[in-house]
Amino acid sequence: MNESTLQGAPKELFTPRLRLEHPREAHAAVVMESVNASLGELRYIAWGQVAFTAATAERFCRRNAERVAAGECLIYFAFDRSTGALVGNLDLHSFEFDVPRCQIGYVADSRQAGRGLMHEAGAALMQLAFDLGVMRIEAWCDARNRRSIALAERLGMKREGLLRAYERDESGALCDQVVLARLHDDIASFYNAFPHPLPD
Repeated sequence: MNESTLQGAPKELFTPRLRLEHPREAHAAVVMESVNASLGELRYIAWGQVAFTAATAERFCRRNAERVAAGECLIYFAFDRSTGALVGNLDLHSFEFDVPRCQIGYVADSRQAGRGLMHEAGAALMQLAFDLGVMRIEAWCDARNRRSIALAERLGMKREGLLRAYERDESGALCDQVVLARLHDDIASFYNAFPHPLPD
């Protein structure tokens, strides 16, 4: 597994209710709307501290598209297939190809919460990672971010540790990180939640 593996990954993924696709500059308007509507829930996300302008959203989408094209990571924007609404964005990053392992990240549009859509999207992305040969997927969550931790656990990830005073948040305060992981060997029960995903 290497960068070319990521470059050859599907540009779109489909689940019963969602379409996941790589970021493009054309997504800028819906990304700006989503981020600005969800700022109250993005306090643990470095880039979610201030409202997006049109220019900020364009740079965000362009940079993410460039990272995907370079094989640096995999990023998908998840859209509701019935309404076209942006549900959130998800990524696989921090690859260590020798293992191979990676981390999963996810940011939801708060207006779409409670329907299990991010669980559905996360399950699809983790399945893709395992299909590509990843043996271990990690989630690193701010210990205060209970919703993020809960989603990781619903995706079958197990808590492996707490890193105390690991880093500083955007306000400069020391914060702890919870590390969760799921292994390829756990894949047999991966889609047990479908076709009835748990709520976010």
